[in-house]
Amino acid sequence: MVRAADRAERPARTSVWLEGKAPRGGAARGGGQPSGLDRERITEATVRLLDAQGLAKFSMRRLAAELNVTAMSVYWYVDTKDDLLELALDAVFGELALPEVESGDGWRDQLRALAAGYRALLVRHPWVSPLIGNFLNIGPHSMAFSLSVQEVIRGTGLPPHGQMGAISAVFQFVYGFGTIEGHFVRRCVSAGMSQDEYFRQAMSTIGEQPQFAANVESAADLMEARGGDTVSEMRERDFSFALEMLVAGIEAMVARG
Repeated sequence: MVRAADRAERPARTSVWLEGKAPRGGAARGGGQPSGLDRERITEATVRLLDAQGLAKFSMRRLAAELNVTAMSVYWYVDTKDDLLELALDAVFGELALPEVESGDGWRDQLRALAAGYRALLVRHPWVSPLIGNFLNIGPHSMAFSLSVQEVIRGTGLPPHGQMGAISAVFQFVYGFGTIEGHFVRRCVSAGMSQDEYFRQAMSTIGEQPQFAANVESAADLMEARGGDTVSEMRERDFSFALEMLVAGIEAMVARG
């Protein structure tokens, strides 16, 4: 366990995955804390709290209350709050279904499945997107996802120097799409409204402003052309079409050699 003073004085560690120490297990020492506390249970509780309350409200004190232990008990298993966030980030990447290399599915279907899974992850856990990039994200589940993506892109026939660009094109698009979608969904929940109610209210309010009349008319034409009766349907059509454009782009680049 690291003392609070030591945590405050020492420089920030790059990653919990580079600490070079085995996870601590067993009952917390001292203070008569209940047995059965370990990193896995702490990480699961962290994910639950982040899903329920968001990143801004997460604290070690709230986590300890969720686990019915003292905050110092939690520090026996992790050194810092950032360690917990990294552990939670990797844990949710374990929810992703990764394609079997020998499944026989072509790279297109495998890429679509990985993109859809990543998008769903970002929507299901809106706190994930702010953490990606803040941390190295090199835990076992995250690395398994990354390696799966690389394997699929290798199967496209793109030359090695273009493969990382293709990964960026697809998964940075998915990251942006899923992040905005997740935040919109969370906002609707906070407002006590469905996505469709929220959308209709916003469009109605904007439509009442004369200076935005041309914008609303143009947007209405686009929405009618793309189809879909609900926000979810419209969003699904947009995501699918955009992803197919990226697949077609990869095919075109392969054809160009």
